[in-house]
This record gives sequence, C-alpha cells and structure tokens, in this order.
Amino acid sequence: MLVALRPDRTAGLVAGGLAGLGFIALQSGGAVRLGMLGLMLAGAVFGWLRALHHSRLILDTPTSRIASAAQGYVELFGHGLPLGGTPLLSPLNGLPVLWYRLKTERKSGDKWVVHSDDESDASFMLDDGSGQCAVDPEGAEMLISRRDVTTRGDMRYTQWCLIAHDPIYVMGDFTTLGSIDVAHDTHRQVRELLAEWKAGHATLLERFDLDGDGRIDIREWELARAEAKREVRRQQAELHAAADAHVMRQPDGRRLYLISDLDPQQLGKRYQRWAAIFFVALLAVAGTLLWLTTG
Repeated sequence: MLVALRPDRTAGLVAGGLAGLGFIALQSGGAVRLGMLGLMLAGAVFGWLRALHHSRLILDTPTSRIASAAQGYVELFGHGLPLGGTPLLSPLNGLPVLWYRLKTERKSGDKWVVHSDDESDASFMLDDGSGQCAVDPEGAEMLISRRDVTTRGDMRYTQWCLIAHDPIYVMGDFTTLGSIDVAHDTHRQVRELLAEWKAGHATLLERFDLDGDGRIDIREWELARAEAKREVRRQQAELHAAADAHVMRQPDGRRLYLISDLDPQQLGKRYQRWAAIFFVALLAVAGTLLWLTTG
C-alpha cells in the first residue's frame, strides 16, 4: 500500500517538538509561556533553514552516472537490486526486501504505544544502466513511500521497505574500491614474491636450479627475478581487468546522506513544502511573542 511520504526523522522530531511545546505554552502562563514560545521559535528557524538547505542541495546537484561519477559527494538515481548472498527477509511477512524499517506498537486503551522500532542495516545494489554501486544505508535519512500496516490483536505493525527494482535515489559519499596503480608498487610486490619463494627453498631449487648443484647462482637468481616480475605483472593485469567496486555511504561531517524511492524533483519539492510549513510556524510564533511582549 502506497501512502503519502512522511518527513525524514529529524523534520518529524522538530515538528513533533513544536507541537508539544505549543501545547505546554497553551497550558502555562507568564515566563514559562514565553520560554516555550522562544524554544518553538528556535525550532521553527532550525526546521526552516534545514529544509530550505536540503531542497536547494537536491535540486541544484546534477545526477551522476555510476560509470563516470567523481569520487566524493554525489547523487545517483537508478533502481535497486539485492546484494549477492543470503537475501534480506522482511520480519513482518518473510518476503525478500532490500531494506526495511518495522515499527511495532501495542494498544493501550485508546492509544497505540511504540513497543519497538527496528531498521535493517544490510547493503543493497543500485543500478543506473551504466554500472552498479553498493549502497550502505547506515546513517542515512530514509524517505520511503512504500508502507504496509498490519494489525494482529492488540499489536500493530508498520513497515517501510524497499524491494527489488524500486526506483532509488541516493545522495552521499561515492567511493571506488579495489583500484591499484601498477607502477608505484611493482618493485615492492616483486621483492615480497621473491622472499616468499626463498622461504620455500626446496621449491625454489626445483624451479630455478638449472645446473642441479643445489644452490641458486647469480644467473639463476636473475631468472627467478624476471619470472617474479612477470608473475606480478600478470596479477596486476587481472586486478585491472576486474570490475571496480563502487560504494555509496555516509559522508564525513554533517552533510546530508539521503536514500529515497522518489526522484530528485519530487524530493526537492517536498523539502520546499516543509520549508514553507516551518516558515509559517516561524511567523506565527514570532507574531505571538511580539504580541505578548508588547501588548
């Protein structure tokens, strides 16, 4: 069942905090009311600036292609695929998913009280047609529209999830793993390989003791060195022929790490709407404070 997308957790916490502070302010008077309104004003300013920044960041950042993406902070858009190995299964219905968040609530009187809130941390693949990239969801803001609600007795289960072939947008830190520079470490690799061969003295003699005198002379050692260099070059060629491993993960610092099943334009407009909501709240709280302090 598809439902309207909720805000990310931080925006939801800010909005919920504003509502709670507003309730307390209504029940209070004097300095307490002014203090609550001051906190509401600070929260509204924070929510407005944050949502505005996120909307501009998403709308102004061009979408990169995995095959040609620069290392660092980028946005990608494609469709999701499972990572190889044991599939991730939904704890709600046992079906395969790429990612899930499951909130469990228990009924208490007329209210539903949160009993647990679990979220998967397994990586999945993003394919944009030019290549594939592993996505690590740890630390990401997950804005997911697919939501299923199931009630069993006095328990209610709400699951947000991504499944195979869902559209997936990611903004975060793009890194390519496994690349090597053939030139810079060839000599070291040759030395290490020769040292390994010398440790197996009997095998070394069997391979390079051409005259059978039980020792490796200078000519035979140069032959072993040349063979070691050829072996290292062959190994390096195999590494370069293998596909690069791309990973998308949480960037350093406080930069936005976002994963969603909406495209960039939809996401940018949603953050714009949240910025407008927080701005209206800001004006309302500021007007109330002004009226109370000057009236």
